[in-house]
Amino acid sequence: MPQTLGPAKGNLLIVGGGAMSPELWGKFVELAGGLDNANVVVVPTAGMEGANDKQVPETRTPDVLTRLGVKHVTVLHTTDRKVADSDAFIAPLKTATAVWFDGGRQWHIADSYLGTRTQKAFEEVLERGGVIGGSSAGATIQGEYLWRGDTSGPDKVEGDHTVGFAYLKESAIDQHILVRNRQFDLIPFIEKHPNLLGIGINESTGIIVHGNEFEVMGASVVAITDARKWAPGAASPNDAAHKGKIYFLSKGQRFDLAKRAIIRAGR
Repeated sequence: MPQTLGPAKGNLLIVGGGAMSPELWGKFVELAGGLDNANVVVVPTAGMEGANDKQVPETRTPDVLTRLGVKHVTVLHTTDRKVADSDAFIAPLKTATAVWFDGGRQWHIADSYLGTRTQKAFEEVLERGGVIGGSSAGATIQGEYLWRGDTSGPDKVEGDHTVGFAYLKESAIDQHILVRNRQFDLIPFIEKHPNLLGIGINESTGIIVHGNEFEVMGASVVAITDARKWAPGAASPNDAAHKGKIYFLSKGQRFDLAKRAIIRAGR
C-alpha cells in the first residue's frame, strides 16, 4: 500500500480544544461505526495534572457519548508502562472502533504509552478502519513532533518531550490558536524544520484526516505554516504581519497533505 501522511485506513479527527459541537461529536460517532456499532475507548491520561498516579483523571467524555446514544464506552488509563504492555490493559482496544484522547498535557500521554503495546493497539484501531480522535492535548499527540511537550508547562513550545504518535506524519499540531493568540507561534519552529507542516487549529474546530487529505469542520479556522511555500523576501517571524508565512482554512475546505496545497472545488 502506498505511504500516506495520514492513515491509509481509518480516519483521524483532530480538534483544537474548546467546546465540542454536536457536528464534531456526530462525525466522530459516524466514523466509529454509528450509534449501534461504535465501541469507543476514552483515554483521559493527558488530564493528570494535580492527580496522583492511582487516580483516573476526571473525564466527561463517556457521559457525553452515552447521552448521544453510544452503547459501548470504556475508559482506559494508566501511568505504569508495564501495565500499558499487558494483555489485560489492551484488551478493550482489541474490539474498539474508536479511541478518543482527552485534553490536558500531551506529555502525560507520551510518558504512559509511547513505545508500548498500547500504542500499537491504538494504531490497530486505524488499521481496522476505525477512528482516532482527540481535542487540545489529544490533538497535538497525533502529530509527529510533540509541540508544547515540555513538563514545565505549555508556554515552552520545544520541550523535553518531542515525539508524538505520528498518526499524521511530518506535522506539528497546535491548538486553541486564536483564543490564546498562538497563531504565529509555529513560524520560527517551522522555519528551522521545513520538513514539518505546522497545523494550528482553533477551538471548536477540527480536521478529518484520511490518507493525504484533510477537511475542516467546525466554527472557526485552521492555520497552515509551511516553510516550503514561503515566498522569497517574505516577512520575518518578528514582523507583526507575518506576511506570506501563514494562511487559514475554514469549514468545508480541503487540503492535500502531500502537495501541501488547498484542494480547489471541482477537483
